[in-house]
Amino acid sequence: MQFSSPLIPATLIKRYKRFLADVRLTDGSVITVHTPNTGSMLGVAEPGSTVWLRDTQNDKRKYRYSWDISETDNGVLVGVNTAFSNLIVKEAIEAGLIPALQGYSHVCTEVKYGKENSRIDLLLKDTNGKHCYVEVKNVTALDAQQNAFFPDAVTQRGAKHLRELMGMVEAGYRAVLFFCVQRRDALKVRPADEIDPEYGQTLRAAALAGVEIMAWRAGVAPERINLEQALPVIL
Repeated sequence: MQFSSPLIPATLIKRYKRFLADVRLTDGSVITVHTPNTGSMLGVAEPGSTVWLRDTQNDKRKYRYSWDISETDNGVLVGVNTAFSNLIVKEAIEAGLIPALQGYSHVCTEVKYGKENSRIDLLLKDTNGKHCYVEVKNVTALDAQQNAFFPDAVTQRGAKHLRELMGMVEAGYRAVLFFCVQRRDALKVRPADEIDPEYGQTLRAAALAGVEIMAWRAGVAPERINLEQALPVIL
């Protein structure tokens, strides 16, 4: 995924009301920006840290700038815009970069499915009628052992999506939970049982039921974000 123009560095003052943050630009001015992340942003929203902003160039938006990348103390760039993960994975599939998700002729997005009124992030189809349901989760949190973990806050919605994927497997379709880890320093991925034990239990049940669990790490830069390497998932 290529940005139309390089992102703009700023210093985070504070995040608040979930979707807003105040930042200081390099010229010293302070502006309020949109924060496109519904999670706690654990470890990637520290006041005083460097963040990277995208100028939407849309003056009709109440907050023209979007906070898309955080920078850790040791200089690692982390993609925090959860809306990008679907696009990053979709582009990688269409470019043939994910071997396990090849062989499909169409990639559809935001398709209604399931028994709990859900929308699947990516629905892969082929000419023979085979379907693969792919739910994408953006992962930004990292522990001391360099294990990326999800979720970073309790997520009933995440558990719901796992149940929907299990339903698709039961109906005879292929179903995949795909962790998109937007940081280069992650070595593995695990469920955050210490934050949401129910999600961890449901994830393990989904794996036993036949839902495929995949994880890939992305390289993040102010110019682009692209998937680079598959990561092991620890259940």
